[in-house]
Amino acid sequence: MRILRAADYRVMPWKNGGGTTTEIAVSPESAGLDDFDWRVSIARVEAGGPFSSFAGVDRTLAVLEGEGIVLDIAGRVPKELTSASTPLSFPADVPTGASLIAGPITDLNVMTRRTRMTHAVERLLISAASDVLPAADATLVLCLDGELAVHGASPVRLGPLDAVLLGQGAEKLRLEPAGTVALFVVRIGRVAGNG
Repeated sequence: MRILRAADYRVMPWKNGGGTTTEIAVSPESAGLDDFDWRVSIARVEAGGPFSSFAGVDRTLAVLEGEGIVLDIAGRVPKELTSASTPLSFPADVPTGASLIAGPITDLNVMTRRTRMTHAVERLLISAASDVLPAADATLVLCLDGELAVHGASPVRLGPLDAVLLGQGAEKLRLEPAGTVALFVVRIGRVAGNG
């Protein structure tokens, strides 16, 4: 179990240079934007425009704060995404444009290399102790707001945008919120027959 603190996240430019992204976790740990197996990050979107293209990558997007965004993904009907929406999955290598509903937003991006990894993103609102069952390869729990006590090998507290990362063979995680807490659970697994 690794604790990831918001203050330690790496800030880097978008692949297309249109803004900045804050990297929460990436695998392998030293991977860049062109050679990761999976990546979890937060981006601040100040204006509409095209999304960066990532060949061979699947992506899930969720709005963390702000009024929302409308995604125009090639071959699909435009989709409005707000902080109340279910996270949206789509290929990161098809032309995708975005327009803001009313001002800047912050979003959560989860990306996996589709020949190697798969992922699922779940948004939860908890007000009582809850258990998170880990995935086969990696599980990341991101505390969006409030405070969360995490009981694993040793108990720790997560604040806003802190995360905990579980690796292979991890046992279930016990989460105890201080009040009502919004969080995201990202589960990452290997593609069958790969690894």
